[in-house]
Amino acid sequence: MKIIADENMPYVQELFGDLGTIETVNGRSLTAEMVKDADVLLVRSVTQVDASLLSKNSQLTFVGSATIGTDHIDTEYLAQRQISFSNAPGCNATAVGEFAFIAMLELANRFGTSLKDKVVGIVGAGNTGSAVARCLQAYGVEVLLHDPLIEKSDPRDFVSLDELITRANIISLHVPITKSGEYKTWYLFDESRLNSLNADTWLLNCCRGEVIDNRALISVKQQRADIKVVLDVWEGEPNPMCELIPYVEFATPHIAGYSLEGKARGTYMLYQKLVQVLGKLEEKEMMTLLPTFWTELLTLTKEPSEKALLQLCRFVYDLRDDDALFRATLLEDPSKKAPVNSSNNNGFDLMRKNHKHRREFSALTLATAGQSEVDWLLNLGYSGVGR
Repeated sequence: MKIIADENMPYVQELFGDLGTIETVNGRSLTAEMVKDADVLLVRSVTQVDASLLSKNSQLTFVGSATIGTDHIDTEYLAQRQISFSNAPGCNATAVGEFAFIAMLELANRFGTSLKDKVVGIVGAGNTGSAVARCLQAYGVEVLLHDPLIEKSDPRDFVSLDELITRANIISLHVPITKSGEYKTWYLFDESRLNSLNADTWLLNCCRGEVIDNRALISVKQQRADIKVVLDVWEGEPNPMCELIPYVEFATPHIAGYSLEGKARGTYMLYQKLVQVLGKLEEKEMMTLLPTFWTELLTLTKEPSEKALLQLCRFVYDLRDDDALFRATLLEDPSKKAPVNSSNNNGFDLMRKNHKHRREFSALTLATAGQSEVDWLLNLGYSGVGR
């Protein structure tokens, strides 16, 4: 069995090596010729899997995407061909939730305010939006949810987008990209909506770049320095508008979900589905794939302040490092930007490929000495002993 896998998917050899011969490829430049003799295709969001890509293949039995979204997959075509498909919903939700939470703490520290005093509006209350909400609620922050696709079947309270914008100090975006229909998200935040934001609003985008009209965002930011922006996703990836970067407080190359745990979870979910399709038994465990964390245990002597909480978060992941690398790569040397469909892995894509240091809160174990007042840290996601 021949397995073709995106070169940026981790742990493929460890999980799939016993099932067939593995060939790794640049997912952004994959062609029909390259997949013509594949039995299994493992991709990420940068690969469009459709009739064109599979036009020369007559033997494919399984397509797996280590992503939450499926907008890059022609699922109807796969069904017509009777090709099994699986994605990995929720695989990186924890990572995205923690990324957004850390970004908010960093902004609060930078501008001398408290995150606990804010109201956070979350647009899109699926897996990732819910993960952001869990972090915020564990810390005691008021959260507003907007998601017209699930509000009728979800017991949580929801508000309209207009109400959310009116009431929220912080807005975090977690929707799939849809280009048409009643709930279109393409340019959901266009120039008019961006201008409608309250004074001093913080706007975070960790879903798809085109949810915000990036050209309009430049125009609005030129007039409104009060709006603070965090962008992990960019219109036109892997070629973001470099002129937008100086207007962004924290800029990263679509790596909000790129924790080692999230990556391993995504690949592992595809492994589970493939062995099921093949009628085999699972013989691997996800946790055995992960390296040990650099410190075994951290002892808390008292409940941390917000500044101390940010330091605790930085033990696990320091957002400032990726922001600095992004600016150095794309601002100081714009020629490093990768052209569309480039196989050179320069700039934006190279940063994504080399992003292998990020861990989730659960990697750090806290000794709380039975202090009930710090139980919220465990609800935030940290591991704990001594309760």
